Amino acid sequence: MTDDMLNILSNFDDRFSGINTMLPKNQEPVSAEVVSTEVAEELNKALDAAEGVILEWETVISEATSGAAIFDSSSDDGAKYLGAVDEVQNALGLLSVSESNTTENRAQNVLQVAMARLQEEFRHLLATHSQSLDPEFLLDHFACSFNSYTGGADLESKSSLEVSMSSNHQEALEEVASQSSVEEEEDVPEAELQTDPIIDLIPPEVVKSLHEIAQRMVIAGYRRECCQVYGSLRKPVLEESLGGLGFEKLSIDEVQKTTWEVLEGRIKKWIQAMKAGVKILFASERQLCEDIFEESELVENCFAELSRAPFIQLMNFGEAIAISRRSPEKLFRLLDMYETLRDLLADISVIFSGESCAVVREEASGILLRLAEAARGTFTEFENAIAKDTSKVPVPGGAVHPLTRYVMNYVRFLFDYVDTLKHLFGENTDTRDGQGDDNTSPMHDGLSPFAVQTIAIMNVLQSNLDGKSKLYRDLALGYLFLMNNVRYIVQKVDGSEVQALLGDDWLRKHTRLIRRYATDYQRSAWTKILACLKDEGIRTSGSFSNGVSKAVLKERFKNFNAAFEDIHKAQSSWLVPDSQLRLELRISIAENLLPAYRSFLGRYRTFLESERHSEKYIKYTPEDLETYLNDLFEGRTASSQRWRSSSN
Repeated sequence: MTDDMLNILSNFDDRFSGINTMLPKNQEPVSAEVVSTEVAEELNKALDAAEGVILEWETVISEATSGAAIFDSSSDDGAKYLGAVDEVQNALGLLSVSESNTTENRAQNVLQVAMARLQEEFRHLLATHSQSLDPEFLLDHFACSFNSYTGGADLESKSSLEVSMSSNHQEALEEVASQSSVEEEEDVPEAELQTDPIIDLIPPEVVKSLHEIAQRMVIAGYRRECCQVYGSLRKPVLEESLGGLGFEKLSIDEVQKTTWEVLEGRIKKWIQAMKAGVKILFASERQLCEDIFEESELVENCFAELSRAPFIQLMNFGEAIAISRRSPEKLFRLLDMYETLRDLLADISVIFSGESCAVVREEASGILLRLAEAARGTFTEFENAIAKDTSKVPVPGGAVHPLTRYVMNYVRFLFDYVDTLKHLFGENTDTRDGQGDDNTSPMHDGLSPFAVQTIAIMNVLQSNLDGKSKLYRDLALGYLFLMNNVRYIVQKVDGSEVQALLGDDWLRKHTRLIRRYATDYQRSAWTKILACLKDEGIRTSGSFSNGVSKAVLKERFKNFNAAFEDIHKAQSSWLVPDSQLRLELRISIAENLLPAYRSFLGRYRTFLESERHSEKYIKYTPEDLETYLNDLFEGRTASSQRWRSSSN
């Protein structure tokens, strides 16, 4: 018993360490009763001193008018107070051995007073030094820590994104394009320029004091109170910092009732809050907990207490977006959210480790799955939306349909997410661990699932365009419309990542389709006028030179002139936007028309030149026709006005 008490006393106060060594040599140790008396005397002296320090501060603080605090005055005051608390705690450890009930009760009372004071000091230090982070500083720190620079995507300009499916599609894709094309690619800083993402939420010297206080409170059995104070003060600060990043706490019902235009802006803020929040805010809060509490279980409990609700609020927003009504304009934002959460999942598992945070990890994994399902479903809905586009107003002049522009820009923009989409459609694209799937290229026998889905979209678009071509009363204009639209599709695919996915065979097939539509157009538009230049019906009998019916010949020239004027008037207002295709089409028409007209004119000009008003029949030279052919497909009504003035 003597040895036990001496061991405790040696930790309690070094003045007791020499009791046995002070005994004369060869003298037996004093009896337990003698030592107990000596210990009790020394113990009471130590308690008197510790109680004096503790109660003195109670008097000072109660009489102060400016809210005095122990750890605000000087480091010596704080150290002295903590030393007094240590004296009381050591005394209680000794008293549990010596069983001095009176002294133990006294020590317990003093300790309770000290714990109440330390709890207030703990609260005061946290309240004084806990401040929300400036959002600009937070975002700058995130950018420096993770090289978060992004470049623009290769999309058409905002003005060209016309959508027929709905105004929402138009606005959504224009918004995406405008954001993606504003900034040029920036030079990414070298990795060594990155900074540590963990920041000091509270000054290190204050953290040291908080750690010392928490240590005493935990030893005294006040861990629950300490954790409650910590969570109650740090949680609002964390929520305020997240709010500074633009994230608003919304219920699922509120999200469901908000328009998509407003939600798009909030999704951007959500992504911002997730990235900077997880990488910096939550990570720094976890580090602060570890610095203050040390004990792993207590760290996990305190961190879970303050972080669980704010993080679940972030996840609730993700869930609300994932379960909202699916429409094509939402896909890009869904993919942004999915990629953000996917990339943060490993960090979340580390930061929110431990049993207390298991619900956070499970919630994050669950929301990731729901976002993935929503993205897949929305991509499928895109195909359905194309099929359901039943606009009955033909595009003037057979130009490229807004639906075609929308779909092709939509598809091309999807390739900013190609690896993610391939993964969502069941392809293993993660080559970072050497386990990527090498059989996803169209060069292999089978197309990848994502390629199959993309081809399905292209087929639905083609089918829809076939239907829209029938809205034109002029069959030739319908073929011109198809030619324009397929040309636009091929141009968007050629040389892009879309071609790499769909394959060269797909591109060749659709290039041949353009030529087929061009042939169909010429057959429909020019067969009738070319028939006017045939010899059948002009010769009556006998030799060719004197067997010509002038009446029939005059009628042929009149019919040719009228047909050409009608074609010129109509097709000058038709539009072929692609300059190369427009030139090729004019050349092809000229190669068929001009030789036939030149030959016909050469054979029959002499039969009408001697006639009165021969200019009524032979109105155009081949050069005139060639000039007028250059008016075709410009989409201008002014050309027909020039035609009328020249023919009067």
